[in-house]
Amino acid sequence: MGKITSLPGSMADVPKDLLDQINRLEELFTVPADKLKQISDHFVKELEKGLSVEGGSIPMNPTWCMAFPDGNETGTFLALDMGGTNLRVCEITLTEEKGEFDIIQSKYRMPEELKTGTAEELWAYIADCLQQFIEYHHQEEELDQLPLGFTFSYPATQDYIDHGVLQRWTKGFDIDGVEGKDVVPDFEAALAERGVPIKLTALVNDTTGTLIASAYTDTEMKIGCIFGTGCNAAYMEDCGSIPKLAHMKLDPAMPMAINCEWGAFDNEHQVLPRTPYDIVVDKESPRPGQQAFEKMIAGLYLGEIFRLVLVDLHQNPDCNIFEGQDISKLKKPYSLDAGFLSAIEEDPFENLVETEDLFRNTLSIQATKPELELCRRLAELIGTRAARLSACGVAAICKKKNWSTAHVGADGSVFNKYPHFKVRGAQALKEILDWPAGKGKGKNDPIEILPAEDGSGVGAALIAALTLKRVQQGNYAGIRDPEAMIKAAKVLYK
Repeated sequence: MGKITSLPGSMADVPKDLLDQINRLEELFTVPADKLKQISDHFVKELEKGLSVEGGSIPMNPTWCMAFPDGNETGTFLALDMGGTNLRVCEITLTEEKGEFDIIQSKYRMPEELKTGTAEELWAYIADCLQQFIEYHHQEEELDQLPLGFTFSYPATQDYIDHGVLQRWTKGFDIDGVEGKDVVPDFEAALAERGVPIKLTALVNDTTGTLIASAYTDTEMKIGCIFGTGCNAAYMEDCGSIPKLAHMKLDPAMPMAINCEWGAFDNEHQVLPRTPYDIVVDKESPRPGQQAFEKMIAGLYLGEIFRLVLVDLHQNPDCNIFEGQDISKLKKPYSLDAGFLSAIEEDPFENLVETEDLFRNTLSIQATKPELELCRRLAELIGTRAARLSACGVAAICKKKNWSTAHVGADGSVFNKYPHFKVRGAQALKEILDWPAGKGKGKNDPIEILPAEDGSGVGAALIAALTLKRVQQGNYAGIRDPEAMIKAAKVLYK
């Protein structure tokens, strides 16, 4: 017999102790079709529970964004995106051309010290950036109040579209005295102090912005998702299917965008196939017992799961891996990110030379070919599981709404950069929803996940436009200060 040559991911030259571990890891991390279906069915129930008066783990926050754009929106709007690293200010002009827009934007660095400073310093800095932007782009112009959509991508509850009570800080922010409070009055006070001609029209979550921006250019768009450092989704629900808003006597047929905050799915650990490594990630996280779904699929955690497995294998007496090597760098929590796994999966060479360089340069570990084969397979298993589990949330929304076809707009670093994420997700949707042969490839599937439009810029501006449009039509549901909003609508639609 001729010698079997090893291709990337083939195990012909891997010793038995490592092969046994690979088989064990495959069993731990593989999620079969019947399990995906079970997770999706449970997910539907949890989405419904989140909309109920009692509520559940998934917050299902009403956003008071109450329409899809029809492509005929016009006017000039500002959008402010407060991210973890940068602050982005955009001016977006929705043109007479259907679904078309012009955009100018500036980025400002978010100084690290602001993240743990005072609320006053934070809002002052943001107001200064907005003032600078307007002075630069509108020198000597007499401006009426410019409507602003503010993308505030931190978990917030909204009784009105122009307010938001911060539930908890994320993305490294920890400013005292803001959690549990409406963030808008302090922000507006900082603008007023500087005389900046801006009217905050809508406080927007980036996921809702993604949904609306994507729907502006694609009428098939029904769900917006983020698969990045965290994970989340938004979709349109009928007000009649939101029991927790029943007391407001809204028209049952009226749409309402729901920001699911679905990272919290299955915090009770009833269906997700957690491994011992997932349990460690949760236990050692700043908020144990929270964000169970997110901790298995989001970019922040994929590298950490991978790292924990390798440290565990190194300490396992039944397995010889990285023998005689100093693994002190590997022992540092969160020293690897999703990009590390991406790089392994993208290594095109049969001898995995790029992965070998990666281990040497990042971790000071000189790995053998069989060890590299194991690492390659482990990266595939963790990346595939993330993509397959993420499909359960998309399938659950479609099942809940009885949608057999839909476009889903997805954004985030994992969706955009992680190899094979889209194809693996599409294959999982096929298995959950029993599509016929030939489907599940990601192209022209009944439910297709597509790269999203700019949710935190264009989406926020569109939501501001839609809000003023409905105020002008006399719909004041979820408006904190109708008089100020009517005035802003008159300026825009004069």
